[in-house]
Amino acid sequence: MGCVKSSQMNDRSGQTDNSNADLRSPFIYREDEALEKKFDGRQVRRLMSYLRLHPRLIVFSLVATTLGILVTLAAPYLVGKAINVAVGDKHPNTLLEYCAVLIVLYALNFFATRFRIYYTNLLGQSVIQHIREQLFHHVQFLSLKFFDERPAGSVLVRIMNDVNSMQDLFTNGVINTITNLFTLVGIIIIMLVLNWKLAILCMIVVPFMFLLSTRLTIQIRRSWQLVRLRLSRMNAHLAESIQGMRVTEAYARQAENEEFFRGVNGEYRRVFLGAQRRSIMFGPLVDLTGAIGSAVLFGYGVVELRAGLVTVGLLVAFANYLGNFWTPIAQLGQVYNQLLVAMASSERIFQYLDTAQTVADSDQAIAPETIEGRVEFRNVTFAYDSGRPALDDVSFSVTPGQTVALVGHTGAGKSTVINLLSRFYDVTDGAVLVDGQDIRSFTVESLRSRIGVVLQDTFIFTGSILDNIRFSRPGATDEEVRAAARAVHADTFIEALPQGYHTEVRERGSSLSMGQRQLLSFARALLADPRILVLDEATASIDTQTEELIQRGLARLLAGRTAFVVAHRLSTIRHADQILVFAQGKIVERGNHDSLLAARGVYRELVDAQYRMMREDSGVAVGLES
Repeated sequence: MGCVKSSQMNDRSGQTDNSNADLRSPFIYREDEALEKKFDGRQVRRLMSYLRLHPRLIVFSLVATTLGILVTLAAPYLVGKAINVAVGDKHPNTLLEYCAVLIVLYALNFFATRFRIYYTNLLGQSVIQHIREQLFHHVQFLSLKFFDERPAGSVLVRIMNDVNSMQDLFTNGVINTITNLFTLVGIIIIMLVLNWKLAILCMIVVPFMFLLSTRLTIQIRRSWQLVRLRLSRMNAHLAESIQGMRVTEAYARQAENEEFFRGVNGEYRRVFLGAQRRSIMFGPLVDLTGAIGSAVLFGYGVVELRAGLVTVGLLVAFANYLGNFWTPIAQLGQVYNQLLVAMASSERIFQYLDTAQTVADSDQAIAPETIEGRVEFRNVTFAYDSGRPALDDVSFSVTPGQTVALVGHTGAGKSTVINLLSRFYDVTDGAVLVDGQDIRSFTVESLRSRIGVVLQDTFIFTGSILDNIRFSRPGATDEEVRAAARAVHADTFIEALPQGYHTEVRERGSSLSMGQRQLLSFARALLADPRILVLDEATASIDTQTEELIQRGLARLLAGRTAFVVAHRLSTIRHADQILVFAQGKIVERGNHDSLLAARGVYRELVDAQYRMMREDSGVAVGLES
């Protein structure tokens, strides 16, 4: 069965859906609020747990990293020894030997660096790929309530931008942190061994730098959280603007829409530059501290050199070690910034991953091989939120093979019946039964695979006509697809297309008419061969000529199946075995077409209203208000 969009906005009993209004009001997505949380060790450990999924890449990266660390620690010492040999001992042959060793070490470091870059990038990209796939998998199985509460653009940002923002951390940050920490420890030990007084004097400025950088990193963390928030809102507005472009053009609202986007985009630019400005202050702060440490080294070192307490080679070695000391500190600051950016995004990613399914399989859920199609609603009450119930103590039963029509005004509860039967939502009270069993005892997949749904707004995927029909049953042969299309009389227009069934359709089927998209949805439903069929306003957007084609195929589609028809066209529902008339979440009338007309109640009023509209429109079939 294809993707189905919830129609709950039609069944909230007149309640206002403010999602669109929210989008037009700047910065009100509560779920995207910047999270003012301190450094969270548990969250970091959760992020790092993804690295354990790739142990081989970690080992290769660490081996290459270790070789680079050893060269970094050994080279300054050898340079100092070489200078002492050249200046003090004047042994040119020994100097050449030191130079040869240094060449070998730097050559080794060249290859180690290449391997480190390759394997760390491979490791980082593998982790990012896994996180994005895990997030997409989880989001796909979340209940429709989750998507009702969030704009599509916000979900897109989580899967793409927020995951991408962690790329630097996993690609370079983790391994660089290990490299820099071991390098720092090694340099401190070597400097203390060579001359402990010089070592302590050189590092006397470290505590001051730590205090300054700590205050700065707090501001950096908050700034990048705000950047993620503004980016999410900009993408959400952009996604909705593109999807609603037809309405925007129809009401000539391009200027207002552009003005709002300009404001959102400008706000994103402002907060991004602010975060960037704070982030780039960290490097100069480290450089300034390093310059002060170097000044202390050479000022005190010259005094010691004149007194004969140190050698020129030792000072040069110290200068090299000191240069190598500040570089890892600066890089650790960058890694910390990467970590803060990643945490701002991971908070939002984990928020999605930790969102539980409101509709999920129980531990004892079963997957029946077949169902007969007997459906019963037993004292069902359901509310989308804390407001008035969309259904209030509704009971009815349908025998296998029956066709049931659901009619009523907007918000009466018709589409809610469909949503509960398909288990897009679970009942608040009561039970929905299929073949005498509560549908909550079935696995969600097995239940939905036996229910075919055709909606008014048919979703057509980018791809061929053949693939779109086959979406409901991927294993179907080409001939089975063609047979389904012929049964609902869709083959007439398909064969007239340039490449027939292999014609590529644009996104959402924009190259097809609404009637053609509906015919494809009928063929898709027939190919799935469901035991229970749902037609939710499936003929609302079809012209009279196309409806004649569908009516001829509809008998084939409904034959032997339990069918629920939510429709406003009299021609679609008058032959139903039973008609349920809904009002304010309750069934107010039930019976067949003739008996309900004779009762002269709500159903008769709906029929009379339709005939009046048909007369006013000179015979054009206009639907019941539904």
